[in-house]
Amino acid sequence: MTTANDLLIDGFDRVRETVAAAVEGLDEEALAHRPDPGANSVAWLVWHLTRVQDDHVADVAGGAQLWTSGGWVERFGLPFDVGATGYGHGASEVGRVRAGAELLAGYQDAVHAATTAYVRTLRDEDYGRVVDERWDPPVTLGVRLVSVLNDTTQHAGQASYVRGLLERRA
Repeated sequence: MTTANDLLIDGFDRVRETVAAAVEGLDEEALAHRPDPGANSVAWLVWHLTRVQDDHVADVAGGAQLWTSGGWVERFGLPFDVGATGYGHGASEVGRVRAGAELLAGYQDAVHAATTAYVRTLRDEDYGRVVDERWDPPVTLGVRLVSVLNDTTQHAGQASYVRGLLERRA
């Protein structure tokens, strides 16, 4: 029998696989390429989707973000506030995200492992727990996890698209 946990884990596995394929074999210059000055790069998209996943899952799990606890903030060395996730970034900030494929994939792998480990602990009744009362209706754990999965899937697809544009240029 397939459970909600199984479905979420499968979804997050797909994001991780898409991210790995999007960054594989690209150097830092290619990862930072933007199709036009206002567009997002593969590097920014992967960093952002992973930061959001890390931030949101750590919050609902009641744990620390790997960005800080795992030393990723220092490894990336980005010129942003430690709490930045990319939300609200403009073209200037997008252009400042420079990272290699190994670093991007490594952070995604670590966040993916933490996410799936957390999801494996959930019981069906946990999904109805309210995790954010700032919304009407309040956001439950199930809705939050699906929201994170939706956001990461969209950005992983965008990263794949930008990679495809790079490959067509070559």
